[in-house]
Amino acid sequence: QVSLVESGGGLAQPGGSLRLSCEVRGLPFSAGLAWFRQPPSKEREFVAAMSWNNIKYYAESVKGRFAIARDNAKITVHLQMNSLEPADTAVYYCAARYSGVVSRQSADYNYWGQGTQVTVSS
Repeated sequence: QVSLVESGGGLAQPGGSLRLSCEVRGLPFSAGLAWFRQPPSKEREFVAAMSWNNIKYYAESVKGRFAIARDNAKITVHLQMNSLEPADTAVYYCAARYSGVVSRQSADYNYWGQGTQVTVSS
């Protein structure tokens, strides 16, 4: 059985940092892993993705501020978020797919975490 368990998130001030983690169970180490987010009253959007062999994709809105990393031995993916802005406020979701090819499209991911709230406010 596949499960994705997220941790981290919470409240941060503008310019601050937060780190999200997602532990994946039931998939091989080569699974494609990604982060998406859903801002209030908006559709879910791509944030970052990383393959098992270090291919990384980022949304333009987070390039230079967010960093995705993964531990293949533990099948865990992290999202380090720096220089946070109020526009980063959203529910963040970890996503996984059996294929090792990562994608920016939410429809390509078969498995999802429960979501974790990130709020950026002074």
